[in-house]
Amino acid sequence: MSRIRHLISIDDLSKSDIEYLLDRADDFLDVARGKRRLRTLEGKILANLFFEPSTRTRMSFESAMKRLGGEVINLGTLEATSVAKGESLADTLRVVEQYADCIVLRHYREGSARFASQICDVPVINAGDGAGQHPTQTLLDLYTIRKEARLNNLKIALIGDLKYSRTVHSLIKALALFNAEIYLVSPETLRLPEEIMDVDATFVECDLKEAIENADVLYVTRIQRERFPDEEEYRKVAGSYRLTAEMLENSDAIVMHPLPRVDEISYDVDGLKNAVYFRQAFYGVPVRMAILSEVMS
Repeated sequence: MSRIRHLISIDDLSKSDIEYLLDRADDFLDVARGKRRLRTLEGKILANLFFEPSTRTRMSFESAMKRLGGEVINLGTLEATSVAKGESLADTLRVVEQYADCIVLRHYREGSARFASQICDVPVINAGDGAGQHPTQTLLDLYTIRKEARLNNLKIALIGDLKYSRTVHSLIKALALFNAEIYLVSPETLRLPEEIMDVDATFVECDLKEAIENADVLYVTRIQRERFPDEEEYRKVAGSYRLTAEMLENSDAIVMHPLPRVDEISYDVDGLKNAVYFRQAFYGVPVRMAILSEVMS
């Protein structure tokens, strides 16, 4: 029997649930790399409903589903759907669940995934809801940390947009379960909201230099232009931080990024052994295979 029905928030998972999913992801590594074939989800259909742009999340869900023998249907561009005619989210969901065994939803409105899980009879997976949460990204981030560094008693620096980044908000909630020490590096106007800090973790506000000197993991985020209510406010903080190879010369900290990057990590970092953000993107496939197998079992 599945331990998880829907995956809406990282808050829905216990530490035991997280470790269970990460262990299952290990079982799918060779399948994700195409070295082994599985037909676990043969005959199943996944519906991707993305109301915001996505490359990695959407394609890694597709890859995960197809590697397990299942099929994928996509919403496509909003202009080509009934959404453009004024169809409500509720009606779209109720129609699409007639065609699929699971729905992956990305939406610009916070709380949309929770709403979907309350009205749909098929499992719903939150692929990002506004500035809310992105639990599957959190799980692949945790998996990356476990594979490339260590998960327990971690020192991690969160760098960049800490106010609007849903990946950061979800990750902090999970890191608190693993006794993390969290360094916060951001412009004043993009500091982490107080309510996100209401977890059992140690927080240290510092500059980028101190973070590089102390952290085991440097988790860099882009300044999210699309979340700003005012373009002028965005311009004030754009390009606030830029990690370069020279800055990392004496550091063994692994460098992560949920991607896409803009200019916050210099391209000369790509060649360093501790730059793991492209492997991080790959790890999304076995992690999402574990999730899909679990909710559709």
